[in-house]
Amino acid sequence: MHVTELHLYPVKSLGGLPLERASVEPWGLAGDRRWALVDDTGDVVTARRVHELLRLTAEVVDEETIRITDRADDGSILVDTPLGLGPVPIDLSRLPFASPADEDVNGWLSARVGTRVRLVWQEDPTARTISGAHGGMPGDHVSMADTGPLLLASEASMAQLNEWIAADSDTPDLPDLDPDDLSDTTGEIRTEPLLINRFRPNVVIDGDVPFAEDSWPTVRIGDVDFRTTELCDRCVMTTIDPLTLAGGKEPIRTLARHRRWDGRTWFGIRLVPLTPGQIEVGDVVTGMAP
Repeated sequence: MHVTELHLYPVKSLGGLPLERASVEPWGLAGDRRWALVDDTGDVVTARRVHELLRLTAEVVDEETIRITDRADDGSILVDTPLGLGPVPIDLSRLPFASPADEDVNGWLSARVGTRVRLVWQEDPTARTISGAHGGMPGDHVSMADTGPLLLASEASMAQLNEWIAADSDTPDLPDLDPDDLSDTTGEIRTEPLLINRFRPNVVIDGDVPFAEDSWPTVRIGDVDFRTTELCDRCVMTTIDPLTLAGGKEPIRTLARHRRWDGRTWFGIRLVPLTPGQIEVGDVVTGMAP
């Protein structure tokens, strides 16, 4: 198996950019999800609620700067890390405070997505631990990502999922399918293959056996070792097309039929680095069987 894609998401819930290589730090890929958006009460704002966030992309310019671009017109703004500014309270698990960006940045973002948002930065990457309920161990840290530093997804698993979507297109929805997991409950069932970027992976691999990654307690990518903390449960965000922003039922509709247990649907695995280093497209991937 090999790495086929790498993706970095500097701002939580914004679109990311593909990479050829990336530095792996104890808390994830360097520069990944160190920024997030909150509202005026400090609640985190994601594309689950504001789909327009997916229209914006973020890239790292240098160690102190990112650039946010709106795909609608290529308008962009440079954002400097807010060193020395007093932290503001936010409602993110195990990270009660973050540093605020300049107000002109907030105004630009709010105008672009149509609702008031504020951009904040995690100054100390060791400030947030990984919950034990999500596979964290003492000394594990995470950025502003949901529950783990990196997400790995498999092309073989994606191909199987797309086969299921096509085969199940004429099958009625499960009666207990939660409408809150779907971004559009009224649209027609679409059967064209979905792209793996709906799942927002950091690492995409090839492989022959669908969902083989479910059973890997550890993974080696190139010369870097990782521990699997948990399988990744999937939410309504995967039902939003990241390019058109159109909503729908897939892939949750089909995952609920084939990949649901404990009341949730599952795709991909979360990893925590065991060693720092560099990974790149083409690296050999070895999943360690239990």
